[in-house]
Amino acid sequence: MRKQAVVDGLLELIRRAEIFLPQDVVEALEEAASREEGVAKTQLETILENIKVARETSRPICQDTGVQTFFVEAGVDFPYLLEVREWLNDAVKQATNKIPIRPNSVDPISGENLGFNIPVINWELTKGDNLLVTVLPKGAGSENMSTLKMLQPNDGLEGVKKAVVETIIRAGGNPCPPTIIGVGIGGTADLAMYLGKKALLRRVGSRHPDSKISSIERELITTINESGIGPMGLGGRTTVLDVHIEFAPRHPASLPVGIVIQCWAHRRATMRIYPDLRWEFL
Repeated sequence: MRKQAVVDGLLELIRRAEIFLPQDVVEALEEAASREEGVAKTQLETILENIKVARETSRPICQDTGVQTFFVEAGVDFPYLLEVREWLNDAVKQATNKIPIRPNSVDPISGENLGFNIPVINWELTKGDNLLVTVLPKGAGSENMSTLKMLQPNDGLEGVKKAVVETIIRAGGNPCPPTIIGVGIGGTADLAMYLGKKALLRRVGSRHPDSKISSIERELITTINESGIGPMGLGGRTTVLDVHIEFAPRHPASLPVGIVIQCWAHRRATMRIYPDLRWEFL
């Protein structure tokens, strides 16, 4: 019964992510609406009304309820590590019917819809005996605009910034801007994309603790917003709400850059599970 309570908690975590947009995202959208005018302002006001209706009616914010993407920080002394994957799978399958969320898992070869959802799970082992679980529902419209750039090392940071700006401009209105951009610099091809997606977990408006990185984040925000793409690609001052960067050491002959785009419906929710299977939302 206690394990079922954990699955129920994970189900509620998904429901919260799908229905209630985090306050930092709402505030960023409200701020953007206050400085826009014309069509751009109308688009943002419509988005904010959509957020309100979803909250009041307990319905998902977007018809594309996304791929349920989990980031799990697992304490090595958590006594149920071997069962976590089963819990997540069960919660996501139940969410398909109980929230409900759209069945977004299809066979990659035949394209046949499986009728339920299968989660993507990213693991990180940490000290301690708690489990920290964050769900990031990832819609296809923004995910399709994400990309990996394998730059030459001599392209340097200027090359990185150019790659990010060009990617966002090329995406135009397809990812439903204003977007949040996660950028992973360094590591390997797969690690750069992981870092880019993990960067999306940071609160909108927060800056990287490394002053050089935070300076690049600010510069990219300014440059991209000067593009004029605007809300939903219809023009305006706000194309991105934020840019977050994470980095890792790289091979001297390689400069991977993972650019992950998230739409305005930047859904996420976090819970902590204790070794006695108590849990709480954070």
